[in-house]
Amino acid sequence: MTVRRAARGAGRAWLVAGGVFGVCLAFVAMLVVGTYSAASGLAAGAGSGKNGTVALAKGAVPALYQGLVQRWGNLCPAINPALLAAQLYQESGWNPRAVSPADARGIAQFIPGTWASHGIDGDGDGDRDIWDPKDAIPSAASYDCELATYVKDVPGDPASNMLAAYNAGAYRVIRHGGVPPISETQNYVRIIKSLEKSFARPLGRVDPSRQAAGAIHFAQQKLGTLYLWGGTGTAAQNGRFDCSGLTQAAYDTVGIPLPRVANDQYNAGPHPSREELLPGDLVFFSDDLTNSRAIRHVGIYVGGGYMINAPRTGAVIRFDRIDTPDYFGATRVTPEGAAALPTHPPQT
Repeated sequence: MTVRRAARGAGRAWLVAGGVFGVCLAFVAMLVVGTYSAASGLAAGAGSGKNGTVALAKGAVPALYQGLVQRWGNLCPAINPALLAAQLYQESGWNPRAVSPADARGIAQFIPGTWASHGIDGDGDGDRDIWDPKDAIPSAASYDCELATYVKDVPGDPASNMLAAYNAGAYRVIRHGGVPPISETQNYVRIIKSLEKSFARPLGRVDPSRQAAGAIHFAQQKLGTLYLWGGTGTAAQNGRFDCSGLTQAAYDTVGIPLPRVANDQYNAGPHPSREELLPGDLVFFSDDLTNSRAIRHVGIYVGGGYMINAPRTGAVIRFDRIDTPDYFGATRVTPEGAAALPTHPPQT
């Protein structure tokens, strides 16, 4: 929803108007066809490697907590840094002061009774503070690993069984021989396992998106439309958009609902490198390149170093270059990744 700063220099943007409009559309068509032809032979990319070797995606975890998550995410084989990050994001949205209706507290959302039994002094300062991420993040990892030992003999994926035990209790996982048939628990496991891919740095090529062409087609049709702060394209807004309103609407047309604001859209799938971008990837911009929660602008990549975006008040939806100092990274949107995002994510 936030606005990108005005572009610097005449070469920064292409204003799409008059006779240039058709030329630009043809340009996009060539980029999409050419880029996808080159990508047709790519091997599938893995979101994470073996436990203990998983690196976090650039900026996915706020810099303040990245070291803690990387260190404690390797505490035992059942977890990894990306899985721990996904769990913390799902629980609190990185908010160390979060309180749930059930009185779960802090960044790891411990209920006081559970904290009394399982909280640890992660930073070695002599106390166990439920509100201090330096204690709460290590405690979350420690508790996960403890649950993993309870269900270690249960068939199936150890991480899924551990997450199910966290949500429903280890005795239910043992009794059912795996993730129990409880919709809340099954959703909890599915969501965190999907989010794990958006927090892990890919070890190889990321699969091309099947929905990208449709999203680009929608964005192309909006070229030349005047920007509107808070715009989501409604009739009352005369079909106008802001940056994340445009990307949300584009992916909605191909059946993938995205969150409303740019920094939440960042977690809708894995993160290809700059060299591996394909048309349809969402590209993000920020003044803080260490923290995805600080992202303030998003566009849809079309190839050749350009995106379609709704840049700012007074401008129109247009093509802009992505290679600027505030370029943060990219997300290849997947249906599973988008479906895993909280409908109303906790706010930091």
